[in-house]
Formats: sequence, C-alpha cells, structure tokens
Amino acid sequence: MKIGIAYDLRSEYLAMGFSEDETAEFDRDDTIVAIENTLQALGHQTERIGHLKQLAAALTAGKRWDLVFNIAEGMYGIGREAQVPALLDGFRIPYTFSDPLVMSLTLHKGMTKAVLRDAGVPTSDFLVAATVADCAGVGFAPPYFVKPVAEGTGKGITPASIVREKAALAGRVEELLRIYQQPVLIEPYLAGREFTVGIVGTGAAAEAVGSVEVILLDKAEPGVYSYVNKENCEELVEYRLVRATADPLVAEAEQIALQAWRVLGCRDGGRVDIRCDADQRPLFMEVNPLAGIHPAHSDLPIICTKMGIAYQTLIKRIVDSAAQRVSG
Repeated sequence: MKIGIAYDLRSEYLAMGFSEDETAEFDRDDTIVAIENTLQALGHQTERIGHLKQLAAALTAGKRWDLVFNIAEGMYGIGREAQVPALLDGFRIPYTFSDPLVMSLTLHKGMTKAVLRDAGVPTSDFLVAATVADCAGVGFAPPYFVKPVAEGTGKGITPASIVREKAALAGRVEELLRIYQQPVLIEPYLAGREFTVGIVGTGAAAEAVGSVEVILLDKAEPGVYSYVNKENCEELVEYRLVRATADPLVAEAEQIALQAWRVLGCRDGGRVDIRCDADQRPLFMEVNPLAGIHPAHSDLPIICTKMGIAYQTLIKRIVDSAAQRVSG
C-alpha cells in the first residue's frame, strides 16, 4: 500500500515559537523515522505528510494515499485530535486509529467517564468544573485529584493535583482554569495500584495485549503519574510487567479496559489507564485512542516489548486492523 504519515512534529512547533508545554503531546523526530522505516520494512511505500495544514494542502493539490497512518494530535480546540480524521473522511481516505467522534469524545475526560458510567463500566465519581463556583457541587470527600479535562501526556498534573482539603479545592481549580483555559476534572484521589493496559484491534477483534503497573521510583514526583514523571520515565518510573494469568486484579483491570475500548468504539490500537481505590478496586481512569508510538519511550510499544511483541509486529497489527476499512 501507499501509506501517508500524518503527524505533529514537536521540533517544528518549537521552531515556530510554541512552548514546551504547548507541544508536550507532539511527536519526536525519531518517532516518525521509526514508523516510516517499519512501514517500509513491511513492504509499504511511504510519504511524509505532516500536520493538518500540510495535509489540507496536499489533498487540495490532488495527493492521495491508500491509507494514512495518523498520529496527528492537533493544536487547537476540544476536537483537535478529530481534525485530521474528519478531513480524511471528507476525502474518503482510510486511516489508522479512531474516527472523529471517538477522538473528540475521549479527549474530554468527563464526557468519556459519563458515557462509560452509563454503560456500566466501573469508574470513579467525578465533577467537571467549568467555573470555580462549580466546586460547591462536589459530593464526595477529599482527598481530590484535579486535572485539566482535555489534556494528555500528564499536562497539568503535578503533586499539587492531589488536593487534601476541600477548602483548598477552589484555589487549585482556579489555577488550572487560568492556565489551560478549559474545564477541570475533579475526582476522588485513588490511592491504589495503577495499570496501563495495551489494546490492539477493533470491536470484537480487540484484545488486551498486556499490562504494566506504573511504579514511581524514589526520585519521582510522589503520588501522581505527572508530566515530569512521564517525560523522564527512564529515570523516574518502573513499568513492571504484570500478567492477568498470575494476578486476578490485573485480569479484572484488563477486562474493564477492554470493555471501555469496545463501548467507546476505539479502533486499531491504544491504551487504557486503570487505577485502584484504597480498597484495590480497579476503576477506569482514561483512554488514549491516539497513544504514543515511539518504540522505546511510549507506553503501548513498551508493553508490547515486555510481552515479546516486536515493534514491527505491533505496527503490522495496527495497519492490518485499519486495512479492513480500505475498499477494494
């Protein structure tokens, strides 16, 4: 197949004057090289497309591909991860990973939790605060965990995200509202084990390929899988392989993750984060249907590597899943 690669390259945006925080979710140069080399090794012809505006220019100029390997995160708006899929849908070009509806829904963590709660997927209590005054509606006890409702890569998450007294809640919410200009998700702080579950496939064919437990090391920011901890995961985090066959709690976490994946209609591959409360009951935290794909730095490839699944095999399974949407 002729496969185009759509992406937001962090180095390009930094060169344009955007900040480290604004570009935190964007991809490293070596991620694109790894995807490109792997697709070519699988026998595909590749073409780098780039970001949304570059894609739009290419489409207007008449460029077409059999499939687009889409990892573009987008820059602006709650639907930013949906922009490339929506544009490709308009030109009837198939692509990897989820469709615009799923991308928009899952970026909003509060709406995602509402959908899954109504579908019976275990998740914690929550409140979405669009204003500081909304904090008065919190009906559950501290400590709280507070984060922007529509960010990834740990943006906005620091040890200050754990708010231990209700009197301090409004101040933290006000700070996040000011910095990120979006609503804030308030949840009970879950003090139990944390798992990241890797998912590959779509619908009934989707499967949990493996899980790691997130273990914060002594030098890590305590209690939270924060932006700093994620960016420096090689030194601050242990990703400990855990198996459903050996640990019933892991089996339950993987079942919840897979249930959430299917309810939401996520496709091809991604990641679901599960955290346990103080009684070690696993609860859905969030889903990433556009998970990082760096071979050594991103959670999904890390899980696959630990499970003995080669990076080339992971990319092939993602492409094979997406290729079922390519018309003959």
